[in-house]
This record gives sequence, C-alpha cells and structure tokens, in this order.
Amino acid sequence: MSGMLLEVRAAGKTFSRHGEQVAAVKSMSFSLPLKQPRLVTLAGESGCGKSTLAMMVLGFLPPSSGQILFHGEDIYLTRGARLRHFRREVQAIFQNPFEVFNPFYRIDHAFDLVVRQLGLPRTDPETSRMVRDALSRVQLDPDSVLGRYPHQLSGGQLQRISIARVVLLRPEILVADEPVSMIDASLRLVVLRQLVDLKERLGISILYITHDLSTALQISDEVFIAHQGSIVERGSARAVIEHPQHEYTRLLVASIPVPDPRERWMDAIGAAEQTP
Repeated sequence: MSGMLLEVRAAGKTFSRHGEQVAAVKSMSFSLPLKQPRLVTLAGESGCGKSTLAMMVLGFLPPSSGQILFHGEDIYLTRGARLRHFRREVQAIFQNPFEVFNPFYRIDHAFDLVVRQLGLPRTDPETSRMVRDALSRVQLDPDSVLGRYPHQLSGGQLQRISIARVVLLRPEILVADEPVSMIDASLRLVVLRQLVDLKERLGISILYITHDLSTALQISDEVFIAHQGSIVERGSARAVIEHPQHEYTRLLVASIPVPDPRERWMDAIGAAEQTP
C-alpha cells in the first residue's frame, strides 16, 4: 500500500490540432499524503494546463504520458469495484455552477443520484436527514432550496449545494476547479471558508485550481505554480507568494489586484461583521 493518497507522476497530455501535436500539459508531478489532509493549490493563467490536469486527476482524461495513482493504483488501469470506489472518493466542484445541474430536474435530484449510484443509505427518513444536515452545514435552509429548479437559485447557492453533496459523500479528495470565479464577490469568502472547513472538520484533501493567488495565499497549505504545461515553482503558500523565486511567479504576484494581498480574508470577515 502506498503512503500517498494521490500521486501525479510526470503526467502529460497532448492533443492533436490541425495535424500537429500540442502539449496542454508537458509534465507535472505532485502528491497528497495519505494520513494528513492538505489543501494544495495549482495556480496559473488561462492555458497553463491546470484544468487539463484536473480532468486527468478526476479520471476523465487519460494522460498521454506519466501516471495518476490513487492509493498506489493507476486510476486508468482500475476496473470494477475499485473504479467505483475511486469515483466515490474523488469528487469535484466546477467553475460554472449553472452547467453542473440539469435544468429539467429539481435540486433534490442531485442528492438522489448520490444515494442511488454511490451506495449511501436508501431509507427515506435517513436519506432526508443526511441531505438536510449537509445543506445546513453549508449555511443553506433546506426548505428554501429543496424542491426548486436550478434557475430559481443563485450561483452562490448552487455552488454551496455542490459543496453539500461533498459533505454528504465525505470523499477523500475534492478537486475544486475555479469554484468562486463565477459567483458574487460577497459569497466568495463564504465558499472559500467552507472549503477550508471540509479539510479541517471532515479531513478531505483538496486540490484547488485557480488563477487567483490572493485566495490561494489565504487558504492553501501548498502552492504549485503552473506555466506552459509545467510546474515552475512550489512550496508553502506564504513562501511562494510572499517570496517568489521564478520570474513567472513574480509576474503573477505583481498582478494581484488588491492593495495588500497579505491581509487575511478571515480577518476581513471579522472586521466586516463587527462594523455597525
């Protein structure tokens, strides 16, 4: 048994375009430990390969080179019960919450799928209690969202419903691909705080994909900087962002559109709540 929960070993992905081979990901390597939940960020500008890598980690896009290992097993060689286990234990939150939910079904359907397909308790009272508890944990009133269609809810509500599904499943890994980039600024801090809560209270390791180093600094244990399909710098969030070594990292840090990127967002929330 491997000592790592997740290992990305020199993973690369090449696409064919107009008869030419284009490397979206050249080679990226990192790991998540088995016993200690971590929130790690893969950051970089659009086109650097970070979302392509996320799709490979989720098992949706096989690498052209290298390996993705979950509990020491190559996920693209896994079949049967082991593959079903992987599907349950590695979950995702995507950038656009309006594309995640089927507009023809009520919100309840998203939770029904979890129960039917991933082996949660099927008795109606138990299922109802678990769903309501999960929604309450992400600061949503179950009576205000259950029974409604996706278009009747805001992007922030839908993204928190996605997090509630994660709470219901309690997977080992969550891949969060730009989860706050398309929701109101007033709700971004709430969603980010809930991601940290998933790690600290439920022990879920998180791969956070973003272009925003400001949020990465506030919530991450480690940061990996992606550039042109490779990881060019890595380390603790504070070390990488406050003392960048690579020229590209320095460029990203210089582009952070806030007066002081070192200001902790939790402190900002506390100050706002105390303002009369």
